[in-house]
Amino acid sequence: MTRIVIIGGGPGGYEAALVGAQLGAEVTVVDCDGLGGASVLTDCVPSKTLIATAEVMTTFDSSYEELGIIVADDTPSEQAARVVGVDLGKVNRRVKRLALAQSHDITASVTRAGARVVRGRGRLAGRQAVDGSRQVVVATADGEEETLTADAVLIATGAHPREIPDALPDGERILNWTQVYDLDELPAELIVVGSGVTGAEFAGAYQALGSRVTLVSSRDRVLPGEDPDAAAVLEDVFRRRGMNVMSRSRAEAVKRVGDGVEVTLSDGRVITGTHCLMAVGAIPNTAGIGLEEAGVLVKDSGHIKTDRVSRTSAPGVYAAGDVTGVFALASVAAMQGRIAMYHFLGDAVAPLNLKTVSSNVFTDPEIATVGYSQADIDAGKIDARVVKLPLLRNPRAKMQGIRDGFVKIFARPGTGIVVGGVVVAPRASELIHPIALAVDNNLTVEQIANAFTVYPSLSGSIAEVARQLHTRKTAEEA
Repeated sequence: MTRIVIIGGGPGGYEAALVGAQLGAEVTVVDCDGLGGASVLTDCVPSKTLIATAEVMTTFDSSYEELGIIVADDTPSEQAARVVGVDLGKVNRRVKRLALAQSHDITASVTRAGARVVRGRGRLAGRQAVDGSRQVVVATADGEEETLTADAVLIATGAHPREIPDALPDGERILNWTQVYDLDELPAELIVVGSGVTGAEFAGAYQALGSRVTLVSSRDRVLPGEDPDAAAVLEDVFRRRGMNVMSRSRAEAVKRVGDGVEVTLSDGRVITGTHCLMAVGAIPNTAGIGLEEAGVLVKDSGHIKTDRVSRTSAPGVYAAGDVTGVFALASVAAMQGRIAMYHFLGDAVAPLNLKTVSSNVFTDPEIATVGYSQADIDAGKIDARVVKLPLLRNPRAKMQGIRDGFVKIFARPGTGIVVGGVVVAPRASELIHPIALAVDNNLTVEQIANAFTVYPSLSGSIAEVARQLHTRKTAEEA
């Protein structure tokens, strides 16, 4: 029987374990924290659970008056008036409970499939043996050491928060994104350092929960890696709701001062708050797991170099997830893990295609994207026609009091094949799916335009954009 050892139990690891076991391999998963990894225990599941509460707060605060809802304001006179409040301790206890429950469910699924789970830390032990096998040494949770022999090894060890030497988290006032769930009280004045996806999501969530938020961005705008039109909408919403967005401001140091924090910027300015959240990227967990000795090439960034079927430079060693630096999404990690197993076990497999990946930023409004981007088109990487339609024109959006957002679709001239899209809206993560289907299956704007949509619905804007692109294509042909 083929023996597979998986080091790391995140999405790439546990999905690989399920596939490997289902295809008849003898699978062992070595994990030190709990299956699901950071994605389930400290990152994706917890943050999106927190954001779910913030979303309710935002929806209520921003639209109750327009929708005609009357609420008695019982806010104590010494506090700022607010329609609803939040018990952060209760929210965080729910967050942790759901994360643990999800981890337990994953463990049960993996063991039911026939895989073995070993609690401990694994590392590769030297290069491939003459018979093609490899060894993995496991320092188990009970202090023992176990050596496993494998025909293939998958590395799925994830990543951890990057730290700045002069801004080290203390878990109380200076925090990274894994530590915020230990807070019992809502930060009165939260400074978020970093305006990428993690920083923007937490900044928006805590503002909705009731914190006064300052977002420190070293770039010209928030979400510098996202669609510029989408980022502009979100930054405008942040500012309109009272967030202090400091662009082109780099944090040099953070220190605790009494019951608060001081953040020193590179230009000498100092800003103060009660708490600081550091969201300045992640470091892959590649140190101390025997990669160099095993012949696995690692990039200067610390990420493992892989090809599109998850192979590393070392025969019989694969890698998946954040440790590869390919695309920091749980869905991509899971796909990389599945692809690795299909490839090694000789099953039919399609190489990873990042141009079909849909992703979402869980802010309010959400930002969902798929396929080629506006930056790709502007840089001449692909020739495409673009139509953007504001949600303000959508009848369902008007009914729901939605003012911010749009649908944008990219299509090839001539053929009308859809190659990408952006949705900025509440629940954009759900609305992007029809565009993702179009991108994945090379559908045309005509096909999208001719499909029925419910009236009224937000998805009607997707069909309307497709109709406009079809009309433009027809006019150009004429």
